[in-house]
Amino acid sequence: NCLSKVWKLFKNLSEEQQQRYEKQLIFEHPAFVKLCQHLLQDARRVTRGDLVFSLHALVSLGVPQNTLLVQTLVRVCQEKLNQFDNRCLSVLATTLAGLDKDKNVSALQAGLQLLVEQRLPGIRDIFILQNLMKCMGKDAPVFLKKKLEMAVLKEIDQLTFLNALRLFLALDAMNYCSTPILNACSKKIQENVQDVPFRQLILMLEACYHLKYHNVSLFAALAEHVNSTAYLWDNRQIILFLSAFEMLGFQPSELMGIFAEKLIEDPKSLNFKSLLSVLRAYSRLNYVPRGQEHQFFEALHSCLNNYLPQISNTELLRAVYSLCILGYLPHPALDELLQKDSGNELLLPDDRYRDQKEMMLHCVRTCVELDSPSFTKPAFVPIERSPSLLSLSLRKAREALTELLGDESMFGQNVQLPYRYHIDFEIRMDSDRKKVLPIAATDDAGDSGVQRLAFLFVPVSAFCLGTTHPQGKLAVKQRHLTKLGYQVILVANKKFQEMSNEDAVNFLKEKIYLENASHDSEVTVQDNS
Repeated sequence: NCLSKVWKLFKNLSEEQQQRYEKQLIFEHPAFVKLCQHLLQDARRVTRGDLVFSLHALVSLGVPQNTLLVQTLVRVCQEKLNQFDNRCLSVLATTLAGLDKDKNVSALQAGLQLLVEQRLPGIRDIFILQNLMKCMGKDAPVFLKKKLEMAVLKEIDQLTFLNALRLFLALDAMNYCSTPILNACSKKIQENVQDVPFRQLILMLEACYHLKYHNVSLFAALAEHVNSTAYLWDNRQIILFLSAFEMLGFQPSELMGIFAEKLIEDPKSLNFKSLLSVLRAYSRLNYVPRGQEHQFFEALHSCLNNYLPQISNTELLRAVYSLCILGYLPHPALDELLQKDSGNELLLPDDRYRDQKEMMLHCVRTCVELDSPSFTKPAFVPIERSPSLLSLSLRKAREALTELLGDESMFGQNVQLPYRYHIDFEIRMDSDRKKVLPIAATDDAGDSGVQRLAFLFVPVSAFCLGTTHPQGKLAVKQRHLTKLGYQVILVANKKFQEMSNEDAVNFLKEKIYLENASHDSEVTVQDNS
């Protein structure tokens, strides 16, 4: 009882207090030392409830796992495991989830796993079930994960708001995506979203990312809750929200707009780590506040300039890359980066992130050229075509285009452009966009009356979740192809593959012969479902 009370009192302290000296005061207190010695002597005589609650309190307080006391209690739990009731099993499961694997812990966990499998049909408490799920962890056999899932689903009607939050984290710990359970939890959480604590919000979004669970209505409800209470959150908290949504590919546009305004008002409020997180989120989710583009970029730019003398080469590259993705060239940071690039200071032979950095550098160099105010659309763009290397996932599109246009000579396939850009299919049309022209007949560089359509069949993951708004990498490709003289048409390949052949042909026909087609590729994308 004393140990549990100490743990409860300690748990109610703030994080700052816990991280200072309070824990050390507990450990060094003479009565605490005597209490631990007493427990060590009587470990095999205490009741099963006292045994598991004492172990839980000690582990939660941070008593090292390799101490004689903790190891003795773990071994005694092994000996008495079959005597534990379901409540004791639940407490033990919670405790084991906080311990590292060693010989004794692994043996106890294996025994607990066998016991859980035997008793599972009789366990009807969701709180106990989610504790067991958390303890079983990702290494539990699939059949046991399935049994735990079915046991929870049988009792899903008794699901409470708190249990819904805990189940999210339990499934994450087990690395098991049960869509029926997650859907039920999501519904309960949306009904009580105002009661979700900040830390639970972040952990839940991280769990969705780990489990690849994409529930747009849940994310929208969480984003709306944060929007309506934005005045309660500090910059650090909002940035954590934005980073969590960025991992999921979900664009909380209203929240991003609110934070952009805060940033414009006070650019100096960000430290450099926060600035990098903000740049990554806004560039990947392809968001710039409308009507405030200049002020937004200036705020980010001035913030970056403040940290230029003290940041590493890698941090400089990441910051400049993110701004270039958004279409902004941040001098003098960009000049410093290019100077380091010319001096071979950025790509080191033994750098394990060399390929990623090379990709970012290539993107920066391309943006410097194509996004420069002095760039003009070239009269001729050299291309290469490799129809024989067309991806299997594009064969349906090729067959539909052949049926629609009558011949493969009427469109280009697997077109390679300068700057390492690639187009799945290219179609050329007259100036009124009424008639498709043969590719070979329009290869004449001087034919300025030809309109060029670039079809890109992209995965759903290239768009922000639940929308047709392109994420950063696709957006910059779209922008650059437009500057090279193409009208870009984005097609979600998964949805296209699900169409019947007739629907696929009609879909492409609408895109090609779009009446009064705009030369602005962004309008074309917004029209595209």
